[in-house]
Amino acid sequence: MPTRKTDGPEPGRAPYFVRPDRHGRTAQKNRKPGPARPTGALSKNGPRPAAPRARQNGPRLTGRGGVLVIALFSVTGTVLAHVAELPTAPGVAFTLACLLTVSLVRTGDLLSLSVSPPIAFFAAVVAAESVLALGNEGFARVLLLALASRLAQVAPWLFLGTALVLVIGVFRGLPGNVRELGDQMNGRR
Repeated sequence: MPTRKTDGPEPGRAPYFVRPDRHGRTAQKNRKPGPARPTGALSKNGPRPAAPRARQNGPRLTGRGGVLVIALFSVTGTVLAHVAELPTAPGVAFTLACLLTVSLVRTGDLLSLSVSPPIAFFAAVVAAESVLALGNEGFARVLLLALASRLAQVAPWLFLGTALVLVIGVFRGLPGNVRELGDQMNGRR
């Protein structure tokens, strides 16, 4: 990785914290609107086709939405494991949720999503096991035993889902997010 310059701007260029006139905040306010042209305006050769629209790749989740999806899948898997006695249901649900969210989350939110799956899973399992333990004698004991056994059963799936989020996130632009965060924390942006 190349080292960053710390001594100042290149000759003839403004420092990084000075915005050029045409890209600054005041440039939009001072800009005079040009003549309006309709998209299908006539020219010498006939009607001109409308400009192509930006292609959308489908729905995109925010980082918080992705964490919520992981939590909801985890709660559903935990309840399903308790009701249908399927011990792998929470792990499979968590891994599918990780694949789904890392594929659908916006590129700018990959960093927040990449650190959240284990936390979201733990919060979801605590909530689900708390509801399932209600009404039992010795609530705290039942809750602690259920949490310990559920986390032990799901640990490999938890590692798999988190690793998938990180690997897929790297290919979708996670290193750029980390670099941008470093720039923001060091005052370079």
